[in-house]
Amino acid sequence: MSALVTSVSCGADHLFSKRPRGRIRLIAGLGVEGDAHSGRTVKHRSRVARDPSQPNLRQVHLIHAELHDELRAGGFTVSAGDMGENVTTRDIDLLGLPTGARLRLGDAALVEVTGLRNPCAQLDKFEEGLLAAVLDRDAEGNLVRKSGVMGVVLADGQVRPGDAISVELPSPPHQPLEPV
Repeated sequence: MSALVTSVSCGADHLFSKRPRGRIRLIAGLGVEGDAHSGRTVKHRSRVARDPSQPNLRQVHLIHAELHDELRAGGFTVSAGDMGENVTTRDIDLLGLPTGARLRLGDAALVEVTGLRNPCAQLDKFEEGLLAAVLDRDAEGNLVRKSGVMGVVLADGQVRPGDAISVELPSPPHQPLEPV
């Protein structure tokens, strides 16, 4: 199967969830047009409080639809945009991508993956137990964060549900994703 965009979401206010849309526009160096997290410098409130001059490595948030499937099977009520993501994907191993992987979304938009989303307590405010449900441990006991990846926009473009996603890996050696 080919990787694809299943939903796109955007929110102008600093709310936890974002509203699904028919399309979003990605702008190079900024993020999602009209989104509260768009900008060259960090927009996440806790990070702004520490240092508002930090570069914004979290311009776009992507989550795999398979996580929503897993959470619904576990009794949670989650849909696209509910956990604050801008782009919901299917049939791509977002969490297995290396740092610097590039995702072509649709015909023109290009996003470079910067790291993992670090899930926070707001997940439990949305639905009790959700934070624990998006955390796991691998065979060696390392923490696995399943709540998606973050990226920066390298090339402008419209993104719509149904758009294809292609992946360009960086030159080896590949660096595993870390929280950003």
